[in-house]
Amino acid sequence: MSEIKVLKVLLYNDTIGTLTHLPGDKNLFAFDEGYVNNPSRPILSLSFKGSWGELITEVKTTRTRLPPFFSNLLPEGDLREYLAKRAGINPVHEFSLLSSLGSDLPGALTIQDYDKNGGVFPSINTLLKEEKSKDPVFHFSLAGVQLKFSAIEKMDHGLVIPVDGVGGDWIIKLPHTSFRGVPENEYTMMELARMVGIDVPPTMLRKIEELQGLPKGFEKLGNSAFVIKRFDRKDNGDKVHIEDFAQVFGVYPEKKYDKANYRNIAEVISREVGSAGIAEFIKRFVFNALIGNGDMHLKNWSLIYREGNKVELAPAYDFVSTILYLPEDRLALNFVDNKEFSSLTLDEFKRFASKVDLSEKLVVDTVQETVQKFSEAWKTVKDLPLEKELKSAIEKHLKTIPLWYR
Repeated sequence: MSEIKVLKVLLYNDTIGTLTHLPGDKNLFAFDEGYVNNPSRPILSLSFKGSWGELITEVKTTRTRLPPFFSNLLPEGDLREYLAKRAGINPVHEFSLLSSLGSDLPGALTIQDYDKNGGVFPSINTLLKEEKSKDPVFHFSLAGVQLKFSAIEKMDHGLVIPVDGVGGDWIIKLPHTSFRGVPENEYTMMELARMVGIDVPPTMLRKIEELQGLPKGFEKLGNSAFVIKRFDRKDNGDKVHIEDFAQVFGVYPEKKYDKANYRNIAEVISREVGSAGIAEFIKRFVFNALIGNGDMHLKNWSLIYREGNKVELAPAYDFVSTILYLPEDRLALNFVDNKEFSSLTLDEFKRFASKVDLSEKLVVDTVQETVQKFSEAWKTVKDLPLEKELKSAIEKHLKTIPLWYR
């Protein structure tokens, strides 16, 4: 019989529940009674909110995997495979992975061993620190992966990556291992979005050689890194809780393209945030359609809880024009009834407004305003680090979108 292991789940440093690993490789999440009985409790996830606003306390036991909300806190794909291999476990055994990563998760969530005696297995951060002592560091190939590090901005030293990988108020995204120019692409798209009036965190494009604490060998990936301010951290270091829409809908990360659509996202935003949130959603959707971003899946939309139980649409992130790399790319999710960029007419947005029960005027006005502002911002793109080939690809793409009337 396997050992029973228990992890504490803390939100804003207060224990709100436990994750228990049971015999038979089963995992069970249970809320703490104090959290359940607290009328002003901070929101963990809308996935635990019932149709009448009540807290859903009965969570299904899962086998091998963690419940979807917790599974979405973990790295995906090849990076998960590598970290699990270094720790000597099967990457599908998510309980142990979460135990090791639990001190620096997205949002205001922290995972701790119940007995406070350290990780179920050696901390991932310890393993990464050990890797940094080797030359070359990180002896692995992550085809198709863009690596990320959390960094601290210090007045005298610029951006510094902590040796243990924990903490930091900026995210550094290194060049992609398969697609060229992704940092420059993302920086340009995010700055264009800012010009259009979209809520964008502070961003920077930094030379890789300027980054301190980066493991050896990564400078070979390219010249520049994209840097974005973490919106789940305050200037004083306090954490702010967030969740992405895969967590909202209780969807495992590998289903982020399949299990919901833009109507579902808009319905949640309309219900929980209101018209201001819908206007921002439409802006982002139209902007990403215009730049040809086919990767706005469930995990690239998030909610933020700056006041604990007040729901807001989180700032924008992961805006990248994908059509240069994938010329036949489509929308990541269904919009009304298909994924084609070429289907995005004004009438289609009116249909969308009707299906989601939104103000048609709000939707149409926001669409037209966004297209106009994008047109004005696009004229200044020469001042941003955009490759000629990508610029040409976007301009060719714009001619296929009915909304683009120029």
